[in-house]
Amino acid sequence: MQPPGASRVLGPAWFEEALAAPCAEGAVTCDGARIHYLHWGTRGHPGLILVHGGAAHAHWWSFLAPLLTSHYDVVALDLSGHGDSGRRESYPRETWAAEVMAVSDAMGFPGPPVIIGHSLGGLVAILVASLYGTRLAGAIIVDSPVHKPSPETDAARSGFTFHPLKVYPTEDAALARFKLVPPQPCDNPFIIDYIARESLHMVESGFSWKFDPNIFTSINTDQMSDHLAQVKCRVALLRGEFSTVVPRETSDYMVELLDRAAPLVEIPQAHHHLILDQPLAFIAAARALLADWEHSTPHRRPQHDASSHSGR
Repeated sequence: MQPPGASRVLGPAWFEEALAAPCAEGAVTCDGARIHYLHWGTRGHPGLILVHGGAAHAHWWSFLAPLLTSHYDVVALDLSGHGDSGRRESYPRETWAAEVMAVSDAMGFPGPPVIIGHSLGGLVAILVASLYGTRLAGAIIVDSPVHKPSPETDAARSGFTFHPLKVYPTEDAALARFKLVPPQPCDNPFIIDYIARESLHMVESGFSWKFDPNIFTSINTDQMSDHLAQVKCRVALLRGEFSTVVPRETSDYMVELLDRAAPLVEIPQAHHHLILDQPLAFIAAARALLADWEHSTPHRRPQHDASSHSGR
């Protein structure tokens, strides 16, 4: 939460109304770590689980989740090592997948939920769909590549972007250093200001970022092609028109892994962080996919050995 008295950049009416929507907080314990989550919506509606990207947190969804609650009970979690969740000595991606399912179980959804994951969160969503897909109604993967580590991972391993975590004497000094990885334009300064403020916490000598930099040193993105090819639920892919993380050849490869049984939706005028630079277009696409899934029968994909696919 932002410190008392801190002012933020105000946004348009839809943004302010979303932030003002009722939101509850909760936590579960998974493999010894406290996993924090935010909840919007009405109990008894179908479940929707939102998973943030690397070095991000549940509040990246705070201005989007209320726009999905007319038909869904929505929860966004902080993966361990992020936001207000606990830290671990290491962060196997299978553990993050287990955390998603632990939050899902705690919510008591009336049926299998849909998971939406952005960037690193999309890779986690792929793993959940591969390992626990029979317990999901679907997965929407938002600008997440499967053939190489996430952009956050690349940057962290370079030893430049995230190491070490600095402590800033004032909130303003910290906010001035906030940046998106990978760099991109975003014409919504009210969104950037909001998520930057929610990315900070007070420490003994000032302000610092909430994430654990060790989350990236232990990420292993090998075999993501295998997991994507072996998902056990419906999948849809979203990419930004100008994304450098998921260029068209990458999304085409992902569609091939899914035997062309998954829709690919391109968000116009969007970059990698499309939930920030084109939030309403993202919501429109997500609503359309969810509505289609509610009123159609899943197409059965033939299950293949992922090693039979070319291009790995």
